[in-house]
Amino acid sequence: MRLIPLLFTAILAAAPAAAQSSPQQDSSSSDLPVSLDKIKEGLAQTPSLRLRGLDDVPNFKVEIHERQKPFALEELLKGADLKPGPIPAGGLYAYEQQRQFWHTADNPLVQPYAAFSGPQLLTILIENIVGKYLAGKALNAVSSAERAHAEAQARDEVHHAVAEYCSAQPYGGRGIEICSTPIQ
Repeated sequence: MRLIPLLFTAILAAAPAAAQSSPQQDSSSSDLPVSLDKIKEGLAQTPSLRLRGLDDVPNFKVEIHERQKPFALEELLKGADLKPGPIPAGGLYAYEQQRQFWHTADNPLVQPYAAFSGPQLLTILIENIVGKYLAGKALNAVSSAERAHAEAQARDEVHHAVAEYCSAQPYGGRGIEICSTPIQ
C-alpha cells in the first residue's frame, strides 16, 4: 500500500526535471516554434483598438401593440361564421329528409317557418336586414374610433418618453438629434 504513494511522488518529481533545459542548450536556439524577437516587438507596440459602432447611425423604430379586450364585440363576431346563411335546426341533412318525407303541398304546417304568423315573419325580415346592412358599419365605426384613440395614446406616450430622456441628458439633450427635432 505504501508503494503507490511512493510511485506517485516519483512521477511528479520527474516531470519538472525533464522539462528543464540542459546547460549545453543555447537560450536563443532556433528550436522554438515561435520567434521571441517578434513577440517582444508586438508587445512594445501600442494596440490600435477600433471600437465597433462609432460610425453607425442610430436607427429608431416605433411599434404600436394594441391590447386585446377579453370580451370585445368584434372578437365575438369574428369567431362566428356568418357567411353560409341560415342553417335549419338539425342540420342540412335533416332538413333534406324532412323536405322529402313531408312534401309542402301535403303537409303545409310541417314546413319551416310555418309556426310564424305574418307579422312575426315581417319582424324577422326587418331584424335580418338591419343586422346585415347597419350592424357592420356601426361595428367598423366603433373599432376605427378605438384604434384612433389607441394610436393617439401611443403617440403621447412616445412624446413623453422622449421628453423625459432629453431632460435627463446633460445640457437638456442639446446636440442629440432626437431631442432637437420635433416628433410628428
